[in-house]
Amino acid sequence: MKLITQSPKKALKAFLKQRPSESERDKFKNNLIALLDKISVIEKQPKDESEEHLKNNLRDFLRDTYYIDSNAINTKDKKDLVIHIGKTTDTDVAVIIEAKRPSNKNEMVSADNANKKALHELILYYLTERNAKENVQLKQLVVTDIYQWFIIDANYFDKHIYRNTQIRKLYETKVNDKKDNPWFYEEIAKIVSKIDVEIPCIYFDIRDYEKILRNTATDDDKELVALYKILSPQHLLKIATPNDSNTLNERFYKELLHIIGLEEAKEGTKNVIRRKKENKNAASLIELTIEALKTEDTFHRIPDIKVYGENKEEQTFNIALELCITWINRILFLKLLEGQLISYHQGNKDYRFLNSETIHDYDELFKLFHKVLAVNIPDRTEAIKTKYSRVPYLNSSLFEISELEDQTIKINSLENDGQLELINTTILKEIKKKAATLPSLDYLFQFLDAYDFASEGTEDWQKDNKQLINASVLGKVFEKINGYRDGSIFTPAFITMYMCRQSIRLAVVEKFNETLSEKGKKLFDKFDDIKNYTSRHYKTEDVLKANEIINSLHICDPAVGSGHFLVSALNEIIAIKAELGILADDKGNNLSGYEIEIVNDELIITDQQGNPIEYKLQNGKPISKEVQRLQKTLFHQKQTIIENCLFGVDINPKSVLICRLRLWIELLKNAYYKEAEYTELETLPNIDINIKCGNSLLSRFPLDADLTKALKSIKYDIKAYRGFVNDYKNEKNRDVKRGLQKIIDGIKGDFKTEIIKTGKDFQNYYKAKGDFEKLTQQFSFFEMTPKEKKKWNEDVKAASDKMKKYEAVLDEIRNNVIYKNAFEWRFEFPEVLNNKGEFEGFDLIIGNPPYIKEYENRDAFNGLRNLECYQGKMDIWYLFGDLGLKILKPNNYLCYIATNNWVTNAGASNFRNIVIQNSQITNLTDFGAYMIFENASIQTMIMLFKNTKSADNYTFDYRKLEGDKLVLHDVLNLLEGTETEKSVLLSPVVTKANLIDKPLTFNTDENSGLLDKIKAKQNFFLREKADKKLKLQSELGQGIVAPQDFVNKASAEKLKGNISNGDGIFVLSNEEFEAKKFLAKEKEIIKPYFTTDQLQKYFGSSENTHWIIYTKSDINKPDKKTKKVPLDNYPKIKQHLDTFKSVITSDFGPYGLHRAREQYFFEGEKIMVTRKCPKEPIFTYTDFDCFVSQTFFVIQSNRIDLKYLTGLLNSKLVAFWLRKKGKMQGNAYQLDKEPLLEIPIYKPADKDANEIAKLVDKIISLKQQGKDSSKQEKKIDELVYKLYAITPDEQKIIEGQ
Repeated sequence: MKLITQSPKKALKAFLKQRPSESERDKFKNNLIALLDKISVIEKQPKDESEEHLKNNLRDFLRDTYYIDSNAINTKDKKDLVIHIGKTTDTDVAVIIEAKRPSNKNEMVSADNANKKALHELILYYLTERNAKENVQLKQLVVTDIYQWFIIDANYFDKHIYRNTQIRKLYETKVNDKKDNPWFYEEIAKIVSKIDVEIPCIYFDIRDYEKILRNTATDDDKELVALYKILSPQHLLKIATPNDSNTLNERFYKELLHIIGLEEAKEGTKNVIRRKKENKNAASLIELTIEALKTEDTFHRIPDIKVYGENKEEQTFNIALELCITWINRILFLKLLEGQLISYHQGNKDYRFLNSETIHDYDELFKLFHKVLAVNIPDRTEAIKTKYSRVPYLNSSLFEISELEDQTIKINSLENDGQLELINTTILKEIKKKAATLPSLDYLFQFLDAYDFASEGTEDWQKDNKQLINASVLGKVFEKINGYRDGSIFTPAFITMYMCRQSIRLAVVEKFNETLSEKGKKLFDKFDDIKNYTSRHYKTEDVLKANEIINSLHICDPAVGSGHFLVSALNEIIAIKAELGILADDKGNNLSGYEIEIVNDELIITDQQGNPIEYKLQNGKPISKEVQRLQKTLFHQKQTIIENCLFGVDINPKSVLICRLRLWIELLKNAYYKEAEYTELETLPNIDINIKCGNSLLSRFPLDADLTKALKSIKYDIKAYRGFVNDYKNEKNRDVKRGLQKIIDGIKGDFKTEIIKTGKDFQNYYKAKGDFEKLTQQFSFFEMTPKEKKKWNEDVKAASDKMKKYEAVLDEIRNNVIYKNAFEWRFEFPEVLNNKGEFEGFDLIIGNPPYIKEYENRDAFNGLRNLECYQGKMDIWYLFGDLGLKILKPNNYLCYIATNNWVTNAGASNFRNIVIQNSQITNLTDFGAYMIFENASIQTMIMLFKNTKSADNYTFDYRKLEGDKLVLHDVLNLLEGTETEKSVLLSPVVTKANLIDKPLTFNTDENSGLLDKIKAKQNFFLREKADKKLKLQSELGQGIVAPQDFVNKASAEKLKGNISNGDGIFVLSNEEFEAKKFLAKEKEIIKPYFTTDQLQKYFGSSENTHWIIYTKSDINKPDKKTKKVPLDNYPKIKQHLDTFKSVITSDFGPYGLHRAREQYFFEGEKIMVTRKCPKEPIFTYTDFDCFVSQTFFVIQSNRIDLKYLTGLLNSKLVAFWLRKKGKMQGNAYQLDKEPLLEIPIYKPADKDANEIAKLVDKIISLKQQGKDSSKQEKKIDELVYKLYAITPDEQKIIEGQ
């Protein structure tokens, strides 16, 4: 075994942008100096005494510097020192430290010789924690003699020590035979000497830093940053995503919301961003905007005002919010630019321009936006050139007056004289002491100035009075301000990073094959093959060709949101080029001597020693020509990728604005001064044309719509169309840009017109119009007879009606409100059309589509119900999955993260069939019960599909987390493909023919064989559907769906009066039932109602606490013969329900249940099935009237002994079946119709059935008395095993042993 050492700087790329404060630096220096001063004293003491002092002093240093408020740190058992995961010593150990005296060189490890006693002790302590303590929280393992430190990631010990069979056997022998420690150390040394493995570790010697530690100057203190971080909780305890570039600074976010005039709140179970309900301040940005909108009254200029809401108030708020987001976008972009300029110029504050001294009111801010930033420097007025001499021109698009501004108001319409109250938690503490309010613009500028936008990417100490704001976090800020709308959820950085890495590399392999392989052949199977290829082909023309291949990738996120996936894709493509050795300037010269990789979703570029590369000017020139070349190359590489490779669509115009901003920010990070004068920054491209607004799911025209006639009838071909789009991206002149946009819009308009003309509907109209004109233009030399005249009039009317009918169809196609946001994939992106105009498709579809269930938002599905994938009870993301496969090139990939229940959900059966028939599953990574998304209790999986129909049988990579108490570390292990106790890693075989119309479940070979054996025993099938002709009833039904069972909070607010949250509507408590004094006739249709409180495993109490008004769909329909309305017989029920009329929404409301179900299900002998079971399936036998809600299913059959069936269904064997083949939500069983029907029920001889039925009787009796029934339940398990011929070894599998 050999230790491969790495310096702290190189190891800490994940923490590069995390900047400890200057006060933390001072504490660290003082405490470390104190520790070092004690070492010489310690060395003079006796060995036992000195080692004890050493541990204590080391503990004091770590505790007082880092851990005093967060983690217990002390000795434990024989371990020298441990750091606990929590504040107390009863929490798991996270770090084990083995400490030696500096003079004890015999026992101390070295890089050349790790096989020393210190390592042997560390191995023993590690194995004890893993085995005896069952601790899976270990993060790092440390060996130190105070001067030298070796820090090893515990994952390497897991892989090379814990999973080493020889070492595990040795440890078991020590424990079982009670061998002493010296014996273990002697034996482990022999094993370690034979292990041929290299274990990476971080190594440093504190003596190398002693000079910096002890001098009084602070200039070189930044050299201590890496040393400080390496011992911090963020590194040693692996605190989750310590420096995710998208991690939200809550304080910044909340104060920004306050300045805008918004608040984050919970409405029901959802988080929303809304206008402040209380403490509105007229000087907040949104209130100023709303007031200006009301004053200028310009809504009549907006062509489709309904897009912004149904009423004036809603429209005003949404328009104001979009304007505010546009303006804040610009201001934050400028703040980042200002920070960049100051950084480039070595902290020169003369480059500040975003402050109240320069921008004193909204009129001046308008000037900055539209007369400075939107205008190239030569075209600016002399006054502006003088005042804003250091403000560069970057791009006009972001600072052009937007369409909405043009239709409503601009920022100079806002009043300047209002005072905005400082938020209680303001970062402007000193100002708040003197004044409680500030002018709103001044407040915004001073607030932004209180944060550090200028230091990103530098390794140094953070000034105590400034917090760093990372550019990337703005995407998350605005995604949240966007209001959690449209089912979109912000995706964590480690997920976007992983998905982009996995999928883009596959797309690159396909692209190289497509470009370089001969037809029918394949040069490259995996990414490493391309690395081998580029390592052999390194001439300039080869490098440029390889770049050209990658730059021809087309990656699309069809629900782009804030653009997070596209930003991650941009960084991944840069990293791929660097890894392939082809990241080069425009002449084909490689960037060499740098380490370029993605860490925490950020592109990190360092020199060989791990120092971040910074672009700075000195004496008016870049600090070196090579740094200039690096910055320039990265800028143009990013520009090329953004322009050529990245595409996005979103239904929300605010999201589109944010996405464009994020991509501009990514380019801004590498903005450089042009050679020669070094005074003019390179301009940013017009990327807005790649990020479009529209409803991705809705299109008038199919992807195979014929453009042939359209191309013949217009003056431009596809090459010209593509050329105009490319010209637009780099055009700086606003007038020329508008002209290009007009041409592009004209081409798309012509396509629409011509496609409509070639369609069947247009042909029908054209023929009908011809027939009509032919009739009306008839001329006769003779007068028509009355009979002929009548016939002619009838024919003309018929022809006219027919023509109008087809004309109406065309008008519907052209003007239907459903299509107002339609997105025409057929021709919106010319980059994915070939020269004939045929749609070729994208190389990769990636994203996190919105999750919207139809019953939660029916309007979201308008216009989509005729799609191939549509079915009832679905989630809208299934449609995005289907769309993604359709707009992909053949043999390319779709990669989504979405809810994990699509594999078994009944509402996803159409989507599953499309996936199975039209694609090949490459990977499914199911996170089980771990919640990936912040503030969203949604269980998710990553899925990767290849767009090919070729293979009928194949294997794929399946990964799943199992168990509870899952932590981020488990997720990261799963993504890395590391097998642990909580991860399942499989390569299941897919046979397409066997999976059509089936749920998808995947198991180990061992489990699959056992499940097949269980299935083979099935000889009884529950009848799903009734057959009226044969008078056969259904044997499985769901519980009742009431429109509203109880009053909820929203209903209570609407109803007011004496109505309270929790009052009964269709479901009444015993007290309410008695108080209503229903008539005897009415009590006949009020039924006993039960919940999970009464219905437990096996036993159900017949003592109901609630009643349900059991009114069927015909309750308000007149009888055909008597004409009487049934409801008239129930006056008090009617009176009661009338109270709630305004909140009852139902197909049969307000008096009928939404779904009453068949009454026989709830009467007599039956089994009640609890749909959601957190720990184990629950089947309850009842023989009394038992009416339940849709949270239950009911089994009712006279073909099988229901007591026997209750015992079978509650057995461990059936729980195993449901866990492996049923529908799971994390660790919870979801007992819906499909999994229940699939249970392999074995109906035995009466004798065997009776034996189990008697045990069920006994269990029910015991449970009724509150006694233990585990003995009888165990006996049922044994009898069921016997019925299914389960062997002892198979029992162990079933019981998880």
